[in-house]
Amino acid sequence: MGEPLRKLQDPQKSESWHRTAEGQPRGYINSHRLRELWFHTGTACNLACDFCLEGSKPGDTRLGLVKLYDVAPYIAEAIELGVEKFSFTGGEPFLAKDFPKILMLAASHRPCLVLTNGTEAVQRRMKELAPLRNSPHEVSFRVSLDHYEETTHDLGRGEGNFIKALKGLKMLYDMGFAISVARHIWPDEDTQATEAAFAELFEAHGLPRDLTMVAFPDFALPGSLPDVPHVTTDCMTRYQNEASRKEFMCAFSRMIVKQDGVMRTYACTLVDDDMEYDLGLSLTDSMAERISMKHHRCYSCFAYGSSCSEM
Repeated sequence: MGEPLRKLQDPQKSESWHRTAEGQPRGYINSHRLRELWFHTGTACNLACDFCLEGSKPGDTRLGLVKLYDVAPYIAEAIELGVEKFSFTGGEPFLAKDFPKILMLAASHRPCLVLTNGTEAVQRRMKELAPLRNSPHEVSFRVSLDHYEETTHDLGRGEGNFIKALKGLKMLYDMGFAISVARHIWPDEDTQATEAAFAELFEAHGLPRDLTMVAFPDFALPGSLPDVPHVTTDCMTRYQNEASRKEFMCAFSRMIVKQDGVMRTYACTLVDDDMEYDLGLSLTDSMAERISMKHHRCYSCFAYGSSCSEM
């Protein structure tokens, strides 16, 4: 690996940022140019899924709901850095009252991706989304469908939410928006059979059989410490090359969150439960940082090629 623009010398970083408990140097990713900027719209959600990697639920305030004035300066800064795409996650983004206005601003500059559960929160705001069909850049939506069977999906999300998610997906599709689906990777699944079952489900509901699907492993709850292998520097140089390391999200993206009323820059969409991944107020400065792979979710990126991005 080449040298980073600026090595982390922050005294607030623990020894575990740099080394494993066995003393091996941690794997790391050097930041490159900003291609995608994510905004976390807040951990409030209309659902309370027991597996949620953000711990989101109705009224949750771990991360605050964003306003247009929170987001606008970071959109401007990202454009100066040459960003190619804006993406939004939650919680449920459509619980943020300003979210349609935020999308309108972002889509006037770059393509946008929105992650949503597809249920009531987005469905009741469809009229507000209509103007986005004429925005200068495409706005696309990724709806969560954990499984192709209703009962399995609703075990985690609540009875009736499978049908609601499909309804929301179809409403967005019928409005002319690009859509995709996020699903779970299930233990010992037959991936080919799973994808075929989803294709049948999509066709039965008037959707394209070949919808893009993004599959995720179990990321565990925020603040948890599951026992996963450490990603060491040796791992990152033995099993990854320079080109593949640049495909890790922390090499080309950042996420903006609202913590205690203050907007902060984080290294990744999956690490906002660890303060060591807080890279400060400045998006520009954050792109000079070397990112440690100490978080347990980093192993999912390393082992499974997991990525929230569709770039």
